[in-house]
Amino acid sequence: MSIKENLENIKYKISQAEKKSGRKEGSVKLMAVSKFHPAEAVVEAFDAGQFLFGENRVQEASEKFPPLIEAHPEINVHMIGQLQSNKVKKAVTFASCIQSVDRLDLLKEIEKQCAKLDRTIKILFEVHTGEESKSGYESEALLRESIEAVAKGEFPHIIPCGFMTMAPFTDDEKLIRKSFITLRELSETLRREYTNLPLTELSMGMSGDFEIAIEEGSTLVRVGTAIFGERDYSK
Repeated sequence: MSIKENLENIKYKISQAEKKSGRKEGSVKLMAVSKFHPAEAVVEAFDAGQFLFGENRVQEASEKFPPLIEAHPEINVHMIGQLQSNKVKKAVTFASCIQSVDRLDLLKEIEKQCAKLDRTIKILFEVHTGEESKSGYESEALLRESIEAVAKGEFPHIIPCGFMTMAPFTDDEKLIRKSFITLRELSETLRREYTNLPLTELSMGMSGDFEIAIEEGSTLVRVGTAIFGERDYSK
């Protein structure tokens, strides 16, 4: 199947999952995860009506996307991989959102680099809800410390938009669902406490589990393989 056909198939499945969950049609956004795929694949997806893309590696994304964004300003790129502080300077030049904020020091570096450029950037707080190998805030206390700093206005160039998580890599649907429920319930608690912050985004679900994520409240699913096919990891 072509990328266009794959996109249509995923969008249909998203629509069906929205209906099954009693959610409004169009309430879930689709991100096409384009890591390890060439610019030509991104253009093919764009031509099929896909504007939101996700990348894990700053070096790869910084080579691939600036020319594409210049040609097609509608394209939005989110960084979704664990981000080292020394990569922030480059990431904020082309990304519209960093989904993988997992520590206060990273927020400080994002603010520093965005202030130099006099630009604002959206971020999501990544929360650890699954297996040990996944990144993200591992304690609610550390997460709250970061949110509190944002709420106090310490990072004027950062717009906190919500939360992200990765479910454990398993076939056990109960464990996957538990991961998503954990993030949803935590986000509901924090939204009630920080009503001045727009913490509405829930980035949950990938190619293998996005329908479960939608059932549990995801507003943004990150799908790569089911759109672009298997990746070439040798690059």
